Amino acid sequence: MERLNTFLAKHLWLQVVLSALAATAAILLIDPGRSSVAVLLRVAVTSIGAVIVLIVLRRKEKRAAGGSATGLVSLDRKLRLGEVPTESAEREAMRELVEQRLHRSRHRVAATVFLVLLFGSVVALTATTSGLRQTLGFALFSVVFLGWSIANGNLQHRRLRAMRDELGGAPAESRAGTASAVSRD
Repeated sequence: MERLNTFLAKHLWLQVVLSALAATAAILLIDPGRSSVAVLLRVAVTSIGAVIVLIVLRRKEKRAAGGSATGLVSLDRKLRLGEVPTESAEREAMRELVEQRLHRSRHRVAATVFLVLLFGSVVALTATTSGLRQTLGFALFSVVFLGWSIANGNLQHRRLRAMRDELGGAPAESRAGTASAVSRD
């Protein structure tokens, strides 16, 4: 499994293709009357914005990890396993990556509440406009996706906080900037 994680982390395009295929399969299971090619094209077109965001975030993380995909994969693996880097440059890169991810996840509770409301309203609207099969499909998908998302999000957040504590907090320049900002107040 670790080799698969590493391979997928290095090849972002494969993650996008597999996600599009999985979304297409889920849609075809819920509504089997559609053309698979038409569904795949619709998934691809509606995913363009998400792919752009993914590429931008990946570029920022690579920059924080030293500029290479291999460095980012290595740091991500160490973060997943809870291994604290020993080299000072690698520790600084890990600290920067952890702070970046913690900053990006600062609104995760509000986002989770929004997702629960969004999926609940989609299930309710599906119940009023479609049949029992589609309603049950969306309800099952919603429960499984939200349950996995919440559990995995909490796990990742705990890992990030634990690594930040192991590394000793924010980078030196961020701490100095924070200290000067606090002293101005």
